Order: sequence, then C-alpha cells, then structure tokens
Amino acid sequence: MKIESIHLKNYKTFRSLELTDLSSVAVFVGANGSGKSTLFDVFGFLRDSLKNNVRQALQKRGGFREMISRGEADTIEIELKFRIYIAKKERLVTYILIISEDNGVPIIEREILRYKRGSYGSPYHFLDFSKGEGFAITNEEMFDKPDEELEREVQTLGSSDILAIKGLGQFQRFKAANAFRTFIENWHVSDFHITDARPSQEAGYAEHLSPTGNNLPLVAQYIFENHPDVFNKILEKMKERVPGISDVKAATTEDGRIILKFQDGSFKDPFIARYVSDGTIKMFAYLVLLYDPKPHPLLCIEEPENQLYPTLMEELMTEFRDYSFRGGQVFISTHSPDLLNHAELPEVFWLVKNNGFTEILRARDNELISSLVKEGDLLGYLWKQEYFNGSHPK
Repeated sequence: MKIESIHLKNYKTFRSLELTDLSSVAVFVGANGSGKSTLFDVFGFLRDSLKNNVRQALQKRGGFREMISRGEADTIEIELKFRIYIAKKERLVTYILIISEDNGVPIIEREILRYKRGSYGSPYHFLDFSKGEGFAITNEEMFDKPDEELEREVQTLGSSDILAIKGLGQFQRFKAANAFRTFIENWHVSDFHITDARPSQEAGYAEHLSPTGNNLPLVAQYIFENHPDVFNKILEKMKERVPGISDVKAATTEDGRIILKFQDGSFKDPFIARYVSDGTIKMFAYLVLLYDPKPHPLLCIEEPENQLYPTLMEELMTEFRDYSFRGGQVFISTHSPDLLNHAELPEVFWLVKNNGFTEILRARDNELISSLVKEGDLLGYLWKQEYFNGSHPK
C-alpha cells in the first residue's frame, strides 16, 4: 500500500497543493512554521475523522474556521491517490473528501472512492456520498460484469459528519471501502515524547507503539515474548547504535508494573529507563517502531534527529529505507543537514511559505540542485548553503 499523490485545497496554510509521484521515503525540509507539521496533520485528521467523526476532528484543531485557509469561505478538500490490493490485484484508488459548513455545523459535502475497473475508461465510483446519503457498490470485485450490472446499495448515515468509509468499511462486501479503512487505521503519525516513554506501565497488552510512545515497555514485552527473533534484531541494532548497551529487558515490578531496564556492559546492575539518556530511549523506540512484526503502511515522523547523535543519521535513513522495502511508506520532516545528506534526490522536498500560504517544491525538479548532486554534492550541504530557495527563515 502506497500513497502516490496528495491534493489539498484550503487546508490551513495549503490553499492549493499538488504532490505527485511520491516515493516510498519522502523527506521534507523547511523553516519553522512553513507547514511541515500541517502536511503530516492531514493524515492525523483523516485518522481522527475515521475514529470519531469529522466534527470532532475539526474541533480538536480549533474548528472549521481555524482549519480553512485564511480568507477562504468555501470548502476544505483532501484528495489522496494510493495503491492497494483489491480482488488480488494492485489498483490505483482515489479518495476525495470535501468538507463545508452550514450554519456553523461542519458537513461532508462529498466523499468519493473510485478506481478503474479495467485498463481503459474512466475511474468508476464505488462509493459516493453527500451530506450523509449515498451509495456503495456491493459486487465491485466482479470485474467481468459491465458497469450497468453492478449492484448499488443506497445508505443513509447517522449524521452528515460521519465518514461513509467508517461504517461501510467494516463490511467485506465493500472491497475498496474496507481496504481504505484498514489502510487509515494502521497509519502511524508520530507524536513521540521522551517523558511519556520513560514511565513504568501497568501490566497490559500492546502490539504496536502508540504515537506518543507511552506504551513502549508493553510493546517491548510483547515483541520479546512473541517475536524473539525480531527482539534479538532490535537488541543487536541497539548494541551497534548506543555504545555500552548490552541488553534491554521489560521487567515486571512487585506491584505488577512493566519497566524497561537497560544493561550497560560496564556495570553490574541495569539502569531503569528513567535514568538512561534521551537518545538511548528514542533510538530504542524507533527500532521498536521500525521492526514492528506487522509494519504500518505509513509512518509520519517529525524531526527524528532530536536527541540523537549526528553520526547516527546515516544509519537512521538506512533503517527508514529498509522499512519501506518491507512494504511501509515513510514521510519525514527534518532540520538536520546530516540526515538530509543521506537522502536521495527523488526523496527530498522543501516547503516555502509566501504571504501566509505554503507551496512544496521537489529537489529533483530543480536543475541546479540536480546537477550539483550529480557532481557529488550532498543535499544537506546544499540545503544549508541555501540552494533550496525560500526554505530558510528570512
């Protein structure tokens, strides 16, 4: 599963944005406030809308008036094109979400899921809803049938701010909606906080790292107990990345809580997580995330260089790229020339904000940058030397 393009209209600082031909790893650079977090928030917004509803997702971000681009009074539009498997074949699917407001109440003006049934012709709408009413196709996997023989099931949702894919996506008969719902539910939009990852946890169960990392001990315990080969790989990577670390364990305390213990080969007793460095905790959390036995289809990670030593940036980019080879897609924002030095030309984008609105440029489309990279210059150095016009604070 892979996102190939993003189109935004009136989404905060993105009054009009078109990103196409996205790679499996994409790195975004730009000044503070240029819109990097806003870009990643698109995925958080869709996930929150699916989990609850559009109204609550908007309220979490200040409401419709705060979300729509300044000076606009029309609609917020999000369009994603992505590749997913439907009926045992990879297909390019388009999802369109258009949100408006009626007397202060947000409504879903239009929600569409479409893809081509064959090699030719226009994409077919397999889900099409407006203001809580619409239809979905129930026999979409019957590709031998002509369009006019497809069966439409008309539905009325409980409210005009509920995503149709939330309800219909629970049913296998709506193949595209079901696949896209699962796709969104498994996105990981990181909001990692060192302070959340340090404390002990009440005994429980967690397979995947949470966005904040607050369940790190539970996930470490799960991987250790259920995927020992994966845990050993994580441990070997920790030994390579963090000098002195010889072992990591998720231990149970007398009162039934789970804590992380890091063993330094120079000391007899292990250190509890709250006593080890921020960089050690963060590296362990990243490895737990990147070696998840069931990789997320999309990772959005902001400024992974924070708390990590600069020489680790090459290895971190290698880990991100290896993750993409295993089937995930990774979007990264950064202020680190060291990390950018190890990115590849097609992977790099930069954000420029003018008159309150943001545009995104691609490094490979800039002739000067492309020619300098071909001659051996590194992208991080070029960015630091301000060849990425407009990407630095004025």
